[in-house]
Amino acid sequence: MSAHSGPVLVTDPDDPSLDDFRDLKRADRRPDRPGGRGLVLAEGTVVVRRLLASAYPVRALIGVQRRYDELAADLADVDVPFFVVTPELMAEVVGFHLNRGVIAAADRIAFPPAAELLARSRTVAVLEGVGDHENLGALFRSAAALGVGAVLLAADCADPLYRRSVRVSMGTVLGVPFAPLPGWVDGGVELLHDHGFRIVAMTPRADAVPMRRADLGGRIAVLVGSEGPGLSAAALAAADVPVRIPMAPGVDSLNVATAAAIAFAALDTGLDDTGVDGPGSPVGPDGAGASPGGGGRPGTLTP
Repeated sequence: MSAHSGPVLVTDPDDPSLDDFRDLKRADRRPDRPGGRGLVLAEGTVVVRRLLASAYPVRALIGVQRRYDELAADLADVDVPFFVVTPELMAEVVGFHLNRGVIAAADRIAFPPAAELLARSRTVAVLEGVGDHENLGALFRSAAALGVGAVLLAADCADPLYRRSVRVSMGTVLGVPFAPLPGWVDGGVELLHDHGFRIVAMTPRADAVPMRRADLGGRIAVLVGSEGPGLSAAALAAADVPVRIPMAPGVDSLNVATAAAIAFAALDTGLDDTGVDGPGSPVGPDGAGASPGGGGRPGTLTP
């Protein structure tokens, strides 16, 4: 492993070495979108540290001197350039003022097949129509914190690696395994059942089972739907049990990320009261316990 060669001072905003960081409102778009380059972008020291520790190949970093000093130890064994710039030059390059003072850019990597994630997980989240990037990031943060083994996304979901999703997740999306769920609804449901999962559909319907009475033991797939309309009729019909979160009169629903977090907390994900993985941890391919991060094999939604 090559050692980090130290900071590189850049004073020219047109320096081609900064091209990964130009017009960041477009750079993080998937390659199949207009102007998209598909870069994974991490903002702030906490998120950058998680990117450096992930499986995503880091290309370069840009930031002010103070942020370089804070990250120097994390960069010691990482052979990527850190371009030190003034706050004014950074704003000119990226297209907006950045209070966090540092951004890292990385390449996407191929996602594992959904079947592989199901084989090694005890609990998964299945998302249908979740199109808001902030909700998606918050949901991934909850999945990471509460020990959910993987996140599977129907084709109509937003991109988890969009810059805003990565930021709101505090970088946890870089460690939670995820993949598209093919053939949703029918094919995806069949795949879940083939791997022994019961599908729990989160819905505010009055005829749904109150969460505190629901059987959430064993292999569970928590199914959540889009902001506003919620789950499709086909998804609700295919689920094994509809579950609702009891709410006070006059409140008919919760934000999708909040509802998902409440559901995740009710699952047996293998975390004990100290936050240490217990016997219910996700199951690895060899039968051994695996961390919720999936051994550094995150996924992407690029084709």
